[in-house]
Amino acid sequence: MHLVAFAYLGSHFLSLLGNGIAAVALPLIVLQITGSPLSMGIISASTAVPAVLIGLLAGFVLDRWNRRNISVASDLISAAAVAALPVVDMLWGLELWWFVALGIIGAFGDVPGGTAREVLVAAIVQRSGVSLERLVGVRQTLTSAALVVGPAIAGTLVALLGPSAVFFITAGTSAAAALLTLAIPRDAGRVQQTSAVPETPWKQVIGGFTVLRHSRFLVATIVLIVGLTTVAGGMQGLVLPVHFARIARPELLGLTLTALAGGMLLGALIYSAFATRISRRAWLAIGFSSLTIGFLALSTLASLPVIFVSAALVGVSNAVLGAVLGVLLVEKTPDRARGRVLALQNTALQLAAPLGIGGAGLVAEVRGATVAGFAVTGVWVLALVGILATRSMHDLEPEAA
Repeated sequence: MHLVAFAYLGSHFLSLLGNGIAAVALPLIVLQITGSPLSMGIISASTAVPAVLIGLLAGFVLDRWNRRNISVASDLISAAAVAALPVVDMLWGLELWWFVALGIIGAFGDVPGGTAREVLVAAIVQRSGVSLERLVGVRQTLTSAALVVGPAIAGTLVALLGPSAVFFITAGTSAAAALLTLAIPRDAGRVQQTSAVPETPWKQVIGGFTVLRHSRFLVATIVLIVGLTTVAGGMQGLVLPVHFARIARPELLGLTLTALAGGMLLGALIYSAFATRISRRAWLAIGFSSLTIGFLALSTLASLPVIFVSAALVGVSNAVLGAVLGVLLVEKTPDRARGRVLALQNTALQLAAPLGIGGAGLVAEVRGATVAGFAVTGVWVLALVGILATRSMHDLEPEAA
């Protein structure tokens, strides 16, 4: 594979690996230091609003300045914010407000950095000669692998090495991601200015909304991605934990999430191998139908085999749909506004999972986990039926075809 593509994919994997480790290790460390389960909720709530605002600002910045440089700077900020935690602990001792403050600083790296890598996909395709389908397929595979490896080793690292070492390891993955991104030519990050008339500052700010207003296809794609994340968040974050707590088998939650992650890895590998051999319309049909079946089966909570198999099916179809929709989003979004459009999507995604968890929690409180599962699955079904009814998912195949 071309060096540019290798550097891009390596940077993507290392950044997500660090996030995967932090997602599991940070709550364990916060609990060790503060002794309060509420502390993690306070940290998440305190950083959520700044993260959303930073996400919206990131789109504007990515469509004005070099995207490769922003990706490098973002990873370095993330590394510095995480590495500062053990330093602060040694000098003054970590308290709750330190986690909040450094979490907000870290959001200035995590949110723009993830969006910058998505925006760079088209430029990497042009300079590496790797097809868009293959590049997105391999990226999806690495995403799934990071989601499996990161959480799997996080608890072991905390137990064997201690919090300080885990923080430095996580910071090291972000710093290594920045170094790999430097191997990408600087001109790959330049924004293509195709308009003869410069945009006013106001048009630059609302550019993402303007593009979406004129493209039902992009709106449909983003609605499907956000709907999928909402349902997945409700299932993983509430329905399954409540069910396994009710039957006094909390250890089975980890096995179920492992089946889900393994399914995602398998789905990404399948798409990478056969992406161009099957039409995009067929990929979407397979993904839509199998994901709906998987969510419905998972919602029944009928037995452990049903839960494990349906979780794996959800993972496979999730990876396939994510890859196909990711390819279409890149192709259909103008380069000059790609940063703002993807930033709007990623900002919505930050709110989607908490919304799914909150909605499922309300239903579960009144009617139980099974009804909550069917309720959040209904969100996906309504979004899917609504999008298909508008017939906005058309012209899916590459123009060359």
